[in-house]
Amino acid sequence: MANVHFTSWLRDLVPDAPLSAAGGTVGEALAAALHERTQVRAYLIDEQGRLRRHVCVFADGKRLGHQAALAHPIGADAQLYVMQALSGG
Repeated sequence: MANVHFTSWLRDLVPDAPLSAAGGTVGEALAAALHERTQVRAYLIDEQGRLRRHVCVFADGKRLGHQAALAHPIGADAQLYVMQALSGG
């Protein structure tokens, strides 16, 4: 199963992270990991099932392109890192 890690701010919402989740894509793994965590899911995924603009995902150390992140294929032992993008100065 993939391990899903969250940044410190998101860890306040997911204190039991990292989470283990099955899935062949990032989207499937996130859906499995967040199935009962609706508050976190709503923060990461919009009403159309797309990754929200402020969310960035890394899979096995590689930053994924925003549009293709959820469809990105992963292996059973993938390490996923989910974080909110930061802006400002």
